[in-house]
Amino acid sequence: MSLRFKQHSVLPGFGLGLGYSLFWLCLIVLLPLAALVLKSALLGLDTFWATVTTERVLASLRLSFGASLLAAAINAVFGLLVAWVLVRYPFPGKRLIDALVDLPFALPTAVAGIALTTLYAPNGWFGQLLAPLGLKVAFTPLGVVVALTFIGLPFVVRTVQPVLQELETELEEAAACLGASRWQTLRRVIFPAVLPALLTGFTLAFARATGEFGSVIFIAGNIPLVSEITPLLIISKLEQYDYAGASAIAVLMLVISFVLLLAINLIQWWASRRPSRR
Repeated sequence: MSLRFKQHSVLPGFGLGLGYSLFWLCLIVLLPLAALVLKSALLGLDTFWATVTTERVLASLRLSFGASLLAAAINAVFGLLVAWVLVRYPFPGKRLIDALVDLPFALPTAVAGIALTTLYAPNGWFGQLLAPLGLKVAFTPLGVVVALTFIGLPFVVRTVQPVLQELETELEEAAACLGASRWQTLRRVIFPAVLPALLTGFTLAFARATGEFGSVIFIAGNIPLVSEITPLLIISKLEQYDYAGASAIAVLMLVISFVLLLAINLIQWWASRRPSRR
């Protein structure tokens, strides 16, 4: 007698579900990326390199990725603080503030850009207060950072908040009973537990900021070599019917984004494995 072993999945229809998943992944993600690479390949290596290394393109890349990393870092600090306050402290209006955190999700990006420009323009509510101090936000790279910080804050808060809610306060009490100070409890008990989630929120905020367009173009001023972001430069190439040039810049931006996200994910993987080694 021959025995036949058949492996059963816990969920039915695994093969069909996997097939549909791969089909939609190829249709929505891989095929457009492949078309983008093939379109830029029409330029040739020399023309491609000359296109992506112009002073205007390099300045836009420095602004886009530099502002995205800075905004994500700011959101990592203040997003953790906001999540901590929402989880640990009861206060009047808590539900309202908790709901306002999701406002950048619901607000159209163009509306956010117009609102921020109105507030931080030299004659705006905040801009006229900052002008005597010599600070100009609107139509400068600082305005780009402000806009990217605004749209990226919810990613950090909503990623860290569930982890803080599940974190047992008994661990902090045990650390205090053993003689640990508040700083030691924060550094050795709380921070290692929330670090993977914090890195995830940082990654999401950075990825969102890298491709942001609507909320930035109004407050940036779009001055070449000063406050022009790479997505706007790609749009300008498309309006000039330079499809190959736009594809070349997009491919370079895609490669840089992939490398940075890979590095962040490796750091996140390393951080998630640290507690298990102790």
